[in-house]
Amino acid sequence: MQDLTDFLWPVKADELNDDIGYTDGQLAKHITKHVKEIPDIENADIVIVGIGESRGGGIFNETAHAPSAIRKQLYRMHYWHTDITIADLGDVKTGQNIADSYAALKTVLAEILGMGKTAVILGGSHDITLAQYGAYKDLKKVVDAVTVDALIDLRGDSSIRSESFLLDMLTVEPNMIKHYNHIGFQSYFVHPRLLETMDKLRFDCFRVGTVKEDIEEMEPFIRSSHFMSFDISAIKNSDAPSVKISPNGLSGEEACVLTRYAGMSGQLNSLGIYGYNPDEDVHELTAKQIAQMIWYFIDGKSKSKQEADFNNANDFNQYHTFFADTDTIFLQSRKTNRWWMQMPDKKYVACSYKDFLCAGNGDIPERWLRIRERE
Repeated sequence: MQDLTDFLWPVKADELNDDIGYTDGQLAKHITKHVKEIPDIENADIVIVGIGESRGGGIFNETAHAPSAIRKQLYRMHYWHTDITIADLGDVKTGQNIADSYAALKTVLAEILGMGKTAVILGGSHDITLAQYGAYKDLKKVVDAVTVDALIDLRGDSSIRSESFLLDMLTVEPNMIKHYNHIGFQSYFVHPRLLETMDKLRFDCFRVGTVKEDIEEMEPFIRSSHFMSFDISAIKNSDAPSVKISPNGLSGEEACVLTRYAGMSGQLNSLGIYGYNPDEDVHELTAKQIAQMIWYFIDGKSKSKQEADFNNANDFNQYHTFFADTDTIFLQSRKTNRWWMQMPDKKYVACSYKDFLCAGNGDIPERWLRIRERE
């Protein structure tokens, strides 16, 4: 592991204060932390990195304590998943300008991802997603991305970076985004023509009502992604009091379900949770919400280790189906009950039980059509 000392601050002393009363059963006692020196992450499954950069969100006062507020709540959670090893590298140093902060985070994330580890990014405004994506770009990895957000941040006329960063992520060449999924947008905040554009690009966007009606249908989209960017504006104000955008949105429980799906993905290896401003929080409830989302991500990561190996046919139920002159195979994991369907190129893609039922009735699953359209 390269020396990242120039890019990282250690975990703050007040987060390690024994007076808080951490017990042996809590995460604080089981996370290897950057205190005096950056820990070796060779044996870590999940690596936590904080970042306080929020100028891209139009916030110029000191908000670098956002990762600390989240970390304090996370450390209090109980350590159930003993098969998951966690390290905390501390916080990325804020640069003189936003570009410097992006560059520092990209360097740190590229090191983590290059070692085959999973990164969890705490804090920062939503435009920090550019640095998260930039790490994959620097590693020359073509990726599928999933964003959870009440808005679709493609406002080219906005001077606020966090409202327009998707323009860069989805259009600047060379572009490494193979496919983009957007979960939880609220229709009254999004221009209809914007959705038409996203559809023409074959990107999949789901309004919050669709997600709430059948959240399990989101799992295959998340399973197929390489990184998740979660803006807490997607959560309704009553469950995340620091969110001021809307009284409506995902519930806290639904947000945890989505991050658990992210943890269960075999190929998703970074989760960024953005948009938290502790100055707007009430009784630290939003920090607790984010901490619980991360706990469920860890839970999902533990479950992913239990998933069957594709090379072991005995771990799957296999179903042959025929629809629209197409003969294909659906696989169901006997360990997690998740589904995959075989495409014409013989590759298997993540799908749902509904897709299997649709194909079994002789109809073409919409997921199948969307994937074929992108080929």
